Amino acid sequence: MATPKIRREQVAGMNIHYVNYSLDYFLDAQQRLGFKTIELWCAAPHVWLDHMRYYDAKDIRRKIESRGLAVHVLTPENCTYPYQFAAKEPEHIQRSFGYFSNGIRLAAELGCEYMEVNSGWGYWNEDKEEAWKRSADMLHRLAEVAKENNVTLVMESIRPEESQLVIDLPAAQRMLREVDHPNLKAMVDTCAMGVAGETLEDWFRALGPDIRHMHFIDGTPYGHLVWGDGLYPLEKYLDVLNEFGYEGLLGQEITDGRYFMDPAAADARNMKNFERYIED
Repeated sequence: MATPKIRREQVAGMNIHYVNYSLDYFLDAQQRLGFKTIELWCAAPHVWLDHMRYYDAKDIRRKIESRGLAVHVLTPENCTYPYQFAAKEPEHIQRSFGYFSNGIRLAAELGCEYMEVNSGWGYWNEDKEEAWKRSADMLHRLAEVAKENNVTLVMESIRPEESQLVIDLPAAQRMLREVDHPNLKAMVDTCAMGVAGETLEDWFRALGPDIRHMHFIDGTPYGHLVWGDGLYPLEKYLDVLNEFGYEGLLGQEITDGRYFMDPAAADARNMKNFERYIED
């Protein structure tokens, strides 16, 4: 079997494990290590975004492009910040909608094609279907905002510890079907996929070209790890991407605390593992 190939531009570095460093430090590291593409995680101290406003997109875009980098996906922080897609209280719904709408506008100003979303989680002590309805309604409303701004939302599944809603492939299919909007598509998170006992083949056979983005990281399956630090077979996974003709981005959502002290060293190891398969 031929060695699988990917384009360098597909490997999208993320700044989430650079939280103790400046945005400039992250961008300099990406340029130095051979990345061409980034998925921009929006959280302080790098990119301020809330329900009222966001940082000057022109300045952020200038910083990115001056280093020969391109940003194609925006990922608003949506796990630790108090905004979520299945919010219940009216003010929480309003603020969450404002926050994610501002994320869409920021994505558009930065020139991103995509913004990452999930289902939210609701409350565990309520009827799951009520939280589901709120999530579907929020995602549909946000997809309308995305349409107005020429952005597509890409929805990942998340782990059972994080949500009672979209935590596996069948739930993702159901949510996409019920929202039924051309500006909401699917994405794969290999950690959530592995925790659910699913495979890349499962996702591509079910959703095919509707998969527009990936958080493509190693795992045990838990953990968002540098490739080589978990149990996933990188070459086999890349074979699957080639088999199904996937040419989207591979977001490096590295979140394990072991990488926070020296994130650039983690990225250097990660890129070295990809280099064997990159066809420049």
